[in-house]
Amino acid sequence: MNLQKVLPPFWLLLSVISMIGLHLFLPVRQLFFPPFKYLGLLALAIGIATVLLCAYLFRQKDTTIKPFQESSYLVREGIFNYSRNPIYLGMIIFLIGLWIFLGSLTPVFIIPVFTWLIQEVFIKVLGLMN
Repeated sequence: MNLQKVLPPFWLLLSVISMIGLHLFLPVRQLFFPPFKYLGLLALAIGIATVLLCAYLFRQKDTTIKPFQESSYLVREGIFNYSRNPIYLGMIIFLIGLWIFLGSLTPVFIIPVFTWLIQEVFIKVLGLMN
């Protein structure tokens, strides 16, 4: 299977499903309790806002957001001043927020797997192409 043909939102969705499944069926230990676990909602919102802001910037510059498609413009404005890959960063912040909100230990193990996958399949490969 060519992992690059499956876009990052799919891997994010698979990670979310995996995290919820681990929380429900193999929670091991509850780490976060109310009201602290509700801070996870803030991280969820920040992650979503980051991705939406990036999508807006791509649309504003009329360039593709999809990896491996030729872009017509290199977005360097806004959040791209601070991060080369803010969409992936937003996805990771979203997953951290979900983990905190769920509160149990086992979902956290999905976050480094997702991060590694994005790094190896998308970020490194795209860096080599440039």
